[in-house]
Amino acid sequence: MPPRSRPEVALESPRLGATLAPAALGVAYSRLHTGAHWLSDVVGGIALGVWVAGLSAVLVRPRPGEMPLPPPSGRDCTLPASPDGDGVFFVVNRSSGTGVVRQDPARVLADRLPNAEIQLLDNDEDPGEVVRAVLARDHPPRILGVCGGDGSVASVAHQARAAGLPLVVVPGGTFNHFARTAGVASVDFAVDALQRGEGVRADVAELAFGDDQPITVLNTASVGIYPDFVAERERREQRWGKWPAAVIAAARVLRRSDPVTIVVAGRRARVWTLFVGVGPNDPGTPAPLQRRRLDGGVLDVRMLHAGSRARAAASLAFGRRTSAVLRSIRLLPRRIESFTTKSLEVTVHPRHGQPPGFAHDGEVALEATAEASARDPRLGYRSTVRVVAASLSVYRPAATPRAGDAIASTRPVTRNTIAR
Repeated sequence: MPPRSRPEVALESPRLGATLAPAALGVAYSRLHTGAHWLSDVVGGIALGVWVAGLSAVLVRPRPGEMPLPPPSGRDCTLPASPDGDGVFFVVNRSSGTGVVRQDPARVLADRLPNAEIQLLDNDEDPGEVVRAVLARDHPPRILGVCGGDGSVASVAHQARAAGLPLVVVPGGTFNHFARTAGVASVDFAVDALQRGEGVRADVAELAFGDDQPITVLNTASVGIYPDFVAERERREQRWGKWPAAVIAAARVLRRSDPVTIVVAGRRARVWTLFVGVGPNDPGTPAPLQRRRLDGGVLDVRMLHAGSRARAAASLAFGRRTSAVLRSIRLLPRRIESFTTKSLEVTVHPRHGQPPGFAHDGEVALEATAEASARDPRLGYRSTVRVVAASLSVYRPAATPRAGDAIASTRPVTRNTIAR
């Protein structure tokens, strides 16, 4: 099959498209250089990709004024305000979001919240463990903050829930799925909400392996091809960088990975992926990485059953709009099994003698799944996911501004503490 380009990425995000273009051209050249395809195959594949992207842009273009994300969800609530950062502890994971370019959030936090304590993490530090140690102090903080990707945010959110403290989320990762859904598009949005005491109570999920203590999930948990991809990418990320490592990982996983055997609600199935999203999501997509609502009180389960490897890869590779077009012309599977539930028990069987990982918020729980599987290697491991409604207090600008409110930045002269 000839390689197909990804021009719809450039339509959705020109900057990201420009970043990925050299990799796409390199893949196309490699197919010629190794003799895997004729020149006509490569040119035809690129032309097909351009045609699909153009068709999707015409048929599924948003109407004027339509936003790419839904309106803010969840009910506004009042949280403790901190105009100068007093009582706030922030962890900033600077190893997150290395694939994008943005302003330094630590500088903005230091300027706008001079009394906040800000700790910059080393590459090998766990944000959740750092926060746990801080909460054990004689005078712990009353508000927690985190700047990083979804994995870092989920780790600190778990500690915030355990301590009953509100959480400030600053987008600092590559995709920032949870921050986007919460309506926190930048560090300034987060600080504005903190200074005014505006927030929302968000649903989360809890994921447990066997009888172990559950961990907090903010966006999605999954088993199958996606965890394989994340684990493969992380093995190469330090050497190649995030985006090249992602390209290499995707190629290897889509060529070598096998379906996973699972038991869901007493029913056995072989699937390419099982995704469990927090809250109801868009129909039709097998991989709802971006949650659409902060409320809803349900888990949204998607199962892509084993079948054509090419169709499965395309289902997971293309975005929501392009997938809708390809599905309408029967180039993608038309039916993806989906249902909603409050809780779900999944047994994951070994694959080639090794238990597949369970991904959550962009991280893969390899050690936890291995330990759970070791108790009975023949049966694999049992995992449980359940939704916990309105259990996380998060700062975000009010969806309905209160009368007389004004956005004002308080900038006292007190100098804050930034620890390394």
